[in-house]
Amino acid sequence: MEVRTRAPGKIILSGEHAVVHGSTAVAAAIDLYTRVSFRLLPPSEGDAGSVELELKDTGLAFSWPSSRLKETFSFEAIGPPLSPTPRPCSPEHSKLIASLVEEQNIPEAKIWLRSGIHAFLYLYTSIHGFKPGKVVISSELPLGSGLGSSAAFCVSLSGALLALSDAFSIDRQTKGWLELELSELELVNKWAFEGEKIIHGKPSGIDNTVSTFGGSMIKFRSGELTHIRSSTPLRMLITNTKVGRNTKALVAGVSERVLKHPDAMAAVFRAVDSISKELSVIIESPTSDDVSIIAKEEKLEELMEMNQGLLQCMGVSHASIETVLRTTLKYKLASKLTGAGGGGCVLTLLPTLLSTKIVDKVIAELESCGFQCLKAEVGGKGLEVCFS
Repeated sequence: MEVRTRAPGKIILSGEHAVVHGSTAVAAAIDLYTRVSFRLLPPSEGDAGSVELELKDTGLAFSWPSSRLKETFSFEAIGPPLSPTPRPCSPEHSKLIASLVEEQNIPEAKIWLRSGIHAFLYLYTSIHGFKPGKVVISSELPLGSGLGSSAAFCVSLSGALLALSDAFSIDRQTKGWLELELSELELVNKWAFEGEKIIHGKPSGIDNTVSTFGGSMIKFRSGELTHIRSSTPLRMLITNTKVGRNTKALVAGVSERVLKHPDAMAAVFRAVDSISKELSVIIESPTSDDVSIIAKEEKLEELMEMNQGLLQCMGVSHASIETVLRTTLKYKLASKLTGAGGGGCVLTLLPTLLSTKIVDKVIAELESCGFQCLKAEVGGKGLEVCFS
């Protein structure tokens, strides 16, 4: 039997970076997905089989003989039965996995894949031990651009692995995309968060939570989540500047400013907190006609512009981001970076009554700068599972 899963990417509407320092953030799923297919393989005669990983978007495939995994983790208590709370990957365990990743001779140009492959091996061996199997992964999300691609990877992978384990009591004969029970989603989210920690070090947990649960926007502060629902659909133009950045370094840079200018940065974070809270109220406010929709969208645009100014105060903007801001401003559209900044992606709110002709002009101008443009609906579904 094969299981397929899909998990959405995310955008942060307000509060990135400041959330690490206690401010409120607002995030939402988008209808761009990472997809995983997984099947357990019967071992060949006289052969224990292998664990295989294919990354379709990069054209790369990796394989580890089950016997090699068993030999590497001989003294590790690994695999089923599952604990309700996944254990973190210990430093000793991490070193063993790193040695298995090193053996794959990843091309130098793709060396950034290491942490993702590391997370894959941790999740696979923790949930299925050394059973031979094949995992194929593809994604509509540009990697490393602030759209939660690593979280969608960890969520969709964890969901697929758990769906073919004893952890779920899901009916595998049901056809079509299935939504999981709350307790199952919570378990997926815990495993995905452990994968995110391997990739990012100290993630906030926003990305994997949004990707797992989807369905609504999430207001997040100091580990506490509140679901909020928009009374009207929100459309975003997402511009991928294609400028890579180091999330850890950007987070560290903001922390360095906090040490240098504690009072000024505290004021910045308080302002961001206020913006996120006001944004949440506006998103949920009812709209009865075009006039109220326009008024609502204008308020959202103003808050996005204010948040962008505060992100510039934190030192996480970039020349490519400023180019997107100038371009969209010419068309009277509001934009802000999303995610860590330093490149990555920029959000532009597309008002409900904006003509398709204007949207096409904006996209053409941005693409002429070498950027990639994606249109997305905000607040899509979370993790879904399908058996075949």
